[in-house]
Amino acid sequence: MILDRLPILALDPGTTESGYCALVDGEVAAAGVMRNEDLLAYLARANWALDGYGLSIEMVASYGMPVGREVFETVRWIGRFQQAWHAPEAVRLVYRQDVKLHLCQSPKAKDSNVRQAVLDRFAPTGGGKTPQVGTKNRPGPLYGVSSHAMSALAVAIYSSEVVHEH
Repeated sequence: MILDRLPILALDPGTTESGYCALVDGEVAAAGVMRNEDLLAYLARANWALDGYGLSIEMVASYGMPVGREVFETVRWIGRFQQAWHAPEAVRLVYRQDVKLHLCQSPKAKDSNVRQAVLDRFAPTGGGKTPQVGTKNRPGPLYGVSSHAMSALAVAIYSSEVVHEH
């Protein structure tokens, strides 16, 4: 169960655009995908400190395999997002492996397993095949949360349930 703790803004960074999710009192307050330049400007402009938000960013991890330009570009954006935050030293860097272990109890979990674990934490109150998401006419609590925003929500849940307990 998602704990009612510090509001969290979580990011799933990418090379040109990133997913974001604001989790407040266990509910998604905002979620989507934004161009990195726009997200950076928003982080710098908004006064998240007044609203009590914490920032968690999914961090890249190395497992000994060669990586390409995209990974380095993503890491560069992670640093820029952290620096733009009102309290850069308080930003939590969250590794995907930790999210998988927490949500799925397995380091071998795939994105589809993580997505299902996220869905399972929300009430199936909407319409359609996936009532947690729902439909336009019968939206669920995760209506509009898709792609990278769903990954950002997984980071937010992890941060709410694990990171901010300590």
